[in-house]
Amino acid sequence: MKREITHAPRPLGRALRGHARAPRLVAALLGLTLATSACGASAARQVAAARAARATASRATEAPVLPRPTGPHAVGRTTLHLVDRHRPDPWVPSAGPRQLMVSVYYPARIGTGGPAPYMTTEEARLFLQEKAPGVGVPPEMLSATRTYAHTGARPAPGRFPLVLLSPGLGFPRATLTGLAEDLASRGYVIALVDHTYENSGTTFPDGRTLACVICDRPPAGGPAAIAQSRAKDVSFVIDRLTAHHPAWPYARLIDPRRIGMAGHSIGGNASATTMATDHRVRAGVNMDGTFYEPVPATGLGHRPFLMFGAEHEAPGIDPTWQQSWSSLNGWKRWLTVAGADHGTFTDLPVLSAWVGRPGTGISAQRAEEVTRTYVGAFFDLNLKGIPQPLLDGPSPADPEVTFQSP
Repeated sequence: MKREITHAPRPLGRALRGHARAPRLVAALLGLTLATSACGASAARQVAAARAARATASRATEAPVLPRPTGPHAVGRTTLHLVDRHRPDPWVPSAGPRQLMVSVYYPARIGTGGPAPYMTTEEARLFLQEKAPGVGVPPEMLSATRTYAHTGARPAPGRFPLVLLSPGLGFPRATLTGLAEDLASRGYVIALVDHTYENSGTTFPDGRTLACVICDRPPAGGPAAIAQSRAKDVSFVIDRLTAHHPAWPYARLIDPRRIGMAGHSIGGNASATTMATDHRVRAGVNMDGTFYEPVPATGLGHRPFLMFGAEHEAPGIDPTWQQSWSSLNGWKRWLTVAGADHGTFTDLPVLSAWVGRPGTGISAQRAEEVTRTYVGAFFDLNLKGIPQPLLDGPSPADPEVTFQSP
C-alpha cells in the first residue's frame, strides 16, 4: 500500500549525502555494515562486525563486472581536466579557480584503444571509507571494476547528441559508468562530470585526490546552492566541449544542437536547474532527486523532462516533485520503479551483488536494464526524434515501472 504523507523537503543536513537515507543506504546497497563506534559498542558486536568484514573480503576475490553496453558501437573514453579561470571554487575559494574532472565517453571503432579503469585506487579507498568504513574490501578490487570503455580508441564516424551526466552528492562520477557506457554505445557523446569537493574523492592529473568538503558541512544556501553551482559547472563543460577551440580533440563528434542532461539525486535536481539557465540543454532527466531548487513557475520553455524515481517519489510523498511537475510545461513523464531505492539508478546494485549481498527489491540486472532502457528511450525520442512507444504508457515487459498521473 502506498504511503500517503505530506512533509516539508528533507532536512538539509541529511540531504547533503545526496538523499535523506544515503549514508546508510549506500552501505546497504553494497551489502556492507557501517562501522560501529568503539564508544558504547560491545566487544561481541565488534567481533561480529570484524567477522562480517572478513567474510565480505573473502567473497570479493574478483573485481565486479558492469553489464555490457547494449548499443551497436564500441565505446571510447577520454578524461579531461577543465579549469574555469573566470570562477573561483564555490566551496574552497582559497583553492583558486574552479577545476573539474570530466570523463567523455563516445562511439568508437571496434578493436581500438586499451581498457579504461573504473576509478583510481585512492578514489575507491575514499569511497569505501565514506560509505562503508571497516568493510574489509580492498580498494584495488573496486577500482578494477570491469568496464567496457577504451582509452585512446578511435572515434566512430558521424555526429552525435551530447548528454551531460551529474552524480549524486557524495557519489564519485564513476558510479554512473554503466549508464554512460550504454548511452555512448547507442550513439551519444557523454560528459560525466565530477563536481569537485562534492563527492568522496576526485583524482587530478597531478596525483592529488580531493575529498568532499560539503557532505558534512552544509554550504550557505543549502542544497539549492549546490544545484545552482552544478548548473554553472555543466554550462562551463558545454562551453569547453563546443568552443571554437574545444578542450576535447574529438569535439567534431558533438552536434551542439542536440544537448541533454541527466543526473542522479542532487544531480537530477541540477538537470532542471541547468535547463532553467542554459537553453542549449534541450531535454533533461531527474533520477530520484528532490527538487531543492524547484522548476521555475514559468517552466522550462516547453522542453521535455523526465522525472524517474523510486516509489518514495510517488505522488503524495515528496511535495517538491508535485510542485515541479506542475511547473513543467513541455513533454513530461513521471515514472516510479517498484522495488527500487535511491541507488537503483547507479552502479551500486552491481557492487552489492559483487559482495554477495544483493538487495531485497529489484535485482542488479533489472536495475541496470530499467534505468538504461527508459533514460535511453527518453533521449532517443527527444534528441534523435525516434518514436518511443515505451514512453506512451505501461509496458508488460517492465511491470516495475508505473506511469504516474498526479
